[in-house]
Amino acid sequence: MTKAPAGTLYRGREGMWSWVAHRITGVLIFFFLLVHVLDTALVRVSPEAYDDIIGTYQNPVVGLGETGLVAAVLFHALNGLRVMAVDLWAKGTRYHRQLFYGVVGTWVLLMIPFTVRHLGNVFGE
Repeated sequence: MTKAPAGTLYRGREGMWSWVAHRITGVLIFFFLLVHVLDTALVRVSPEAYDDIIGTYQNPVVGLGETGLVAAVLFHALNGLRVMAVDLWAKGTRYHRQLFYGVVGTWVLLMIPFTVRHLGNVFGE
């Protein structure tokens, strides 16, 4: 049985995980935007109902969800820049792995201070 040359199949490497995470974050952002448009449209139908809905969002569970939303949007944006670099830069495919780790590192560096500050506000320092 011949073995496939290294690097020709994703099989769990950085490229596949980047692809999977990009799709998952894209779907999560889509569903958030759908709910956001629907609850914002409610203000035209019934401002009182809108105020009630917005009032239910003032709890720690939604605060944690907001952290997840920012994480998804930030990763999706940074990974989108990586995808553009891989597609448009002549050496992009050669350095896709390093670009992926750069995305993850930048994402972590940006998420840590946001998470500390945001969750401090959510849980009332």
